Amino acid sequence: MRTDNAADETLMLRYRDGDADAFARLYARHRGPLYRYLLRQCGQPAIAAELFQDVWLKLIAARSGYAAQTRFGAWLYRIAHNRLIDHYRASARSLPLSYADDCPEWAEIPAPEEVQPEVREDRRRQAERLLELLAELPEAQREAVLLKEEAGLSLQEIAQVTGTGRETVKSRLRYALARLRQGLGGAS
Repeated sequence: MRTDNAADETLMLRYRDGDADAFARLYARHRGPLYRYLLRQCGQPAIAAELFQDVWLKLIAARSGYAAQTRFGAWLYRIAHNRLIDHYRASARSLPLSYADDCPEWAEIPAPEEVQPEVREDRRRQAERLLELLAELPEAQREAVLLKEEAGLSLQEIAQVTGTGRETVKSRLRYALARLRQGLGGAS
């Protein structure tokens, strides 16, 4: 998946020590998943873009104190989680999500050319339904799924990011996946 072998933690340490290229590589690796996480949590592209910029600015401001005690991804998404919480507190309202409108590329699951059009259409409908179901999950469950699937964080890292226990994360994922499966008619 990665085009180079430098670990994120190594790149962040290099950036902390003044290597601007290391920051550019970190940004390139994490910009897509981080933006999608924020977008799917807040549901509005303009707000997600603002939060996205805030997270990177906070990372830049915190770089001098960075120590590779946890995986970089967990550290980054902890900053993002905290910024989302600040946003929710400031807005004092829940924001609706519309994944199909905001991320049209997710509505199309690529299928081999030899697949019949009706199969392709069925997959597109399933993808749309999955995104609808994801949007309907309680925020804590949705966040756990996104941190697991988008950010690739472990249960322990999700617990660190969200400030909850590992078993709580495990339960949130279990309930979320059960709801998603049920909504998709039992498909895995």
